[in-house]
Amino acid sequence: MELPEFAPGMGARVELTVTDADTAQSVGSGDVPVLATPRVLALAEAATVATTARKMPGGITSVGTRAQVEHRAPTPLGRTVVAQATLVRVDGRTLYFDVTVRDGERVVAEVRVERVLLDRQKFIARAFDG
Repeated sequence: MELPEFAPGMGARVELTVTDADTAQSVGSGDVPVLATPRVLALAEAATVATTARKMPGGITSVGTRAQVEHRAPTPLGRTVVAQATLVRVDGRTLYFDVTVRDGERVVAEVRVERVLLDRQKFIARAFDG
């Protein structure tokens, strides 16, 4: 498997407008009607995927292997949050990202995500092997 060239500093952003489906009440991570931590993590991971999407060669993908979430502030229904991912380090097949999630100027969360590059078909085959 030939690894793609990803350089630290690459980045991408994704947005989410908070709906009922995104709340802690809806996803089962709490009983309050604000943006759920699992949705913050999913948004951060989406931003990391978007960072590498344009340069990802066919047959290669990345999977999340580790994440550290610091969810600092609540975000109510109707607000739009923006996750900005930055690739901070590449170590062989492992990509390390810092993601900042903001509600306007306010930092809502900071997430560190590790993703590993791998052969997509082999990974899928292994998942269904046993």
